[in-house]
Amino acid sequence: MSTVQLTLLHAKYNLIETARIPIALIGSLAFPSLALLFFVVPQRTVADDPAFATQAVISLCVFAVMSNALFSFGLNISEAREKPWDPYLRTLPAPGVARVLAHVFSTGAMGLAAIIPVIVIGGLATAAEAPLGNVLAGFVALAVSGLPFMFIGICIGYSMPSKAAIAVVQVVMFALAFIGGLFLPPFLFADWLNTISMFTPSRQARELVIWAVQGGDLEPWVWLGVLAWTVITFALALLLFRRDEGRRYR
Repeated sequence: MSTVQLTLLHAKYNLIETARIPIALIGSLAFPSLALLFFVVPQRTVADDPAFATQAVISLCVFAVMSNALFSFGLNISEAREKPWDPYLRTLPAPGVARVLAHVFSTGAMGLAAIIPVIVIGGLATAAEAPLGNVLAGFVALAVSGLPFMFIGICIGYSMPSKAAIAVVQVVMFALAFIGGLFLPPFLFADWLNTISMFTPSRQARELVIWAVQGGDLEPWVWLGVLAWTVITFALALLLFRRDEGRRYR
């Protein structure tokens, strides 16, 4: 089998394994929607303004993809490494890139599914609006900008045990959410904080999706940052995968 076929097959069984635990799916789907209901909908100044409401929905969609990626990769991989099934899989003649990309595809599908309730609630309970074509473009931008979060989760999963991964994932997730403008709009930031925010993958993802949905000018630091974070974190994920393989099997 080719690497592509192995990747798709492994991604399929990752999704089947996740579906066997319904509470995992419910948690991924419910948390971002509850955040929108509790923190955005009651604030009518934001919810009744089409531009602000749309950006708030976009920010929580980015948060949904980010949190799902970090938890799914960081925790699932670290826990799998401690079970006997994972060492067996590592002995099979499949390239490491196939397993890494399989995790990306399976978790990415769950992350995109998690934003559908957010979009529905945003459309019904707020003044958020966007043409259908722009919404589809936003999905593509989310898929692209979500790659660094997936690779960061993979790096956490392959670099530490599960007990440590839980704490690290939580710290990384909330730090990126706050500094990336997912909970508070960046125009409320101090100048120094705004400058730091522009170098984070969460801020770059937010700006990329806003540009895809609402239009406007796309600053070079946005797409260059997404590209740089994707390449660097992917290379680091492969390096940590091979280091873990070498440490335990050579």
